Amino acid sequence: MERLSYEVEVEGPAAPRAPPALVGVVASGNLEVLVEPGDAGRCRVEIATSARGFGEIWEAVVRDFAARHPVAGLRFSVNDAGATPAVVTLRLGQAVEEYLGATR
Repeated sequence: MERLSYEVEVEGPAAPRAPPALVGVVASGNLEVLVEPGDAGRCRVEIATSARGFGEIWEAVVRDFAARHPVAGLRFSVNDAGATPAVVTLRLGQAVEEYLGATR
């Protein structure tokens, strides 16, 4: 199991505080994502993955995701079972939608 951690500074307003949201499932080719309130102005992503040696790809996916979504002030915990970058992006987006939906 490899553990990775990324922190991205994000401009713009912080996401509202809401209860944690969990999406996805840990299964072959998939992953689960937990999103919780975090530090203002930052997006923090902690990853536990069974696929070793893909840190640069994870970093690119995380930075792209943070640039596309309102993730300031959020912390993500990812449990990965070999998901592709497209599935990672999908699950991260679902987690944000679920989290923000709880604030509406």
